[in-house]
Amino acid sequence: KAEITGYWDSLIQGRCKSSIERFSPEKRKRNDIASMLSKKENELLTQTGTGTPMGELFRRYWIPAVLSEEIPVADCPPVQVRLLGEELVAFRDSRGRVGLLDEHCSHRGTSLYYGRNEDCGLRCIYHGWKYDVEGNVLETPAEPPGSDFRKKIRHKAYPCKEVAGIVFAFMGPKEEMPLFPNYEWAGMPQDHVYVSKVCLDCNYLQGLEGDCDSSHLSYLHKSFEAGAVGFENEGYAADGAPRLETAETDYGIRMISLRKSGPETNLFRVTNFVMPCQGFIPGGMDGMTTHYYVPIDDTHVWKYYVVCKRTRPLREEERTLGTDVGPDYKKSRDLHNHYLQDRKAQKTQTFVGIGSTFLVHDACATETMGPIYDRSKEHLAASDATVIAVRKFLLKAVKSFQAGEEPPHIVRGSATNTFRHLVTISEKLPTTVSPEQRLAQHRTE
Repeated sequence: KAEITGYWDSLIQGRCKSSIERFSPEKRKRNDIASMLSKKENELLTQTGTGTPMGELFRRYWIPAVLSEEIPVADCPPVQVRLLGEELVAFRDSRGRVGLLDEHCSHRGTSLYYGRNEDCGLRCIYHGWKYDVEGNVLETPAEPPGSDFRKKIRHKAYPCKEVAGIVFAFMGPKEEMPLFPNYEWAGMPQDHVYVSKVCLDCNYLQGLEGDCDSSHLSYLHKSFEAGAVGFENEGYAADGAPRLETAETDYGIRMISLRKSGPETNLFRVTNFVMPCQGFIPGGMDGMTTHYYVPIDDTHVWKYYVVCKRTRPLREEERTLGTDVGPDYKKSRDLHNHYLQDRKAQKTQTFVGIGSTFLVHDACATETMGPIYDRSKEHLAASDATVIAVRKFLLKAVKSFQAGEEPPHIVRGSATNTFRHLVTISEKLPTTVSPEQRLAQHRTE
């Protein structure tokens, strides 16, 4: 056991200063297998309800609560929001401000989802209690004239911030509220950014780990048809055992994969895990995609998409998640219909036979693990090095948080609110150029 534990540590200790040969073919031939997480550690990382260590850690960050398009105009109908196991309701008041309140009226618990959104407040249908976006009780009309009872009550309300078409919420102590991270996409013109979301029937960590795993790209998304839209099949399929490298950063983990794409070139890919639940992945030569895996509860997750292009507006066909996602943000291909898998297409068209939408491929891989996968049953290999690094980072973060330390990637000042070093890359790289050289060059471009 000690030898195998040392093997996993050796996979991730080198950081970006290490040679890419750290995960060489010779090392991948080893037969060492082990589960990384105990059941207790797995529960620590996957439970996000109120009062759980990971749940409280999530509540120290700005996390997506709802899309702006779900509450598009002032005084529009409110929407139900389940977030980190809490039942909430979001609304846009008469002044256009967004509120995120406990769904149940402080009076006797009636759902405010059915309330009246009017005159800068959300009014309960039962006795007319009215709340503003900050949780102040504005009116209690069933009480005697002159009653100040309303002033003694404060309804649970979370601060909100709209960025690029997403309403973010901060669910932690207000005195610990950080700045919103100044990510590259947050400052782009509106027509350069597209946002949406889809519901996944699994724990958030299963979805997140898919973004932290470059090895699966050679298989799960592979197409057998010439000219298929998606990954460069000749690059990803030709080398199914990428050489992997990781680096711990202030925001999380930088992940590098190198695949042989020719006698003198490598397919070079840089992705990032960003605390607490984000994956930053390349989006073509001039763009990137950010995924937020936000726990609805411990067995369901909203996967938010932020798709952007740096130098041009997105084309209409780029502003969609595809026909497999409906207007309710639910998949038409899911566990209940076996993702409409076509076994004939699996033999002749694609590796999985469930259409061409990558998000459905990923959903099939992660949802079929079960609602909360027991990682103590795993047999990890060298191809899991990046996932191992992310798990170790999360474990360290939550345990340090339990010990009273501030979590990583909490932005306190404008001087540190810059993320030029958070880069995503997918390109052909000459074998004479090291990943470190390319990263250094990228920072000066």
